[in-house]
Amino acid sequence: MTSDPERPDLRETGLDSEDVFRGRLLHVKRDTVRLPDGSEATREYIVHPGAVMIMPRLPDGKLLFERQFRYPHQRVFIEFPAGKIDAGEDALATAKRELVEETGYTAARWAYVATMHPLITYSTEHIAIYTADELAYVGARLDPGEFVETFAASLEEALGWLDRGEVTDAKTMLGLLLLARGAAALRRA
Repeated sequence: MTSDPERPDLRETGLDSEDVFRGRLLHVKRDTVRLPDGSEATREYIVHPGAVMIMPRLPDGKLLFERQFRYPHQRVFIEFPAGKIDAGEDALATAKRELVEETGYTAARWAYVATMHPLITYSTEHIAIYTADELAYVGARLDPGEFVETFAASLEEALGWLDRGEVTDAKTMLGLLLLARGAAALRRA
C-alpha cells in the first residue's frame, strides 16, 4: 500500500456547491460530488477559518491552562489557550494575539509543533499548535463576553487529568501527548 496522500483513485470531485447557512463563525455548505466509481453523493460540511493552540511554558517548567465554559456541552473544560484565526491573519500572529488576550502573557520564543485537523468528516478546521517560552506577564485583554480562568500546572499533573478523563478537549489532549513524547522540544526555535 502506498503512503501517497494524493491518491487519485480515492479523490472525490466537486460538481456543485450551495451555501446552507452563513454565520459569524461557521459557514455550512452542501456539495454534490463525483465519487471515484463515477456515482454522485452529497457532502455537507462546515467551512472554518482555522485556529491556533498555544502551549505556554513558564520558567519553572509549568504549563499555562485555562478553564472555560463551553456552551454546546454545558460544562467547564480545561484547555490550553486557543483562538480563531482572523481573515488575513497569519497563524503565528494569531497565537501571539490570543496568548496575550487570554492569559496576559507575551512570549519571547515561539516554536511551531504541528497542525491538527480535529473534525475531518465535516469541517475544514485546522489548528496550528505552538509552544511559547520565555513568558512575560503584561495583563490579560479578554474579548467582550469571554470569561476564562488561567492557571499553571506541571505536565505530570496534566497527564494525570488526561488519564482520569478530566481533560477531554481534543486539541489539549494532543498537545499534552506531544509534550509528553518530547515532540515540542524537537521543534524549538
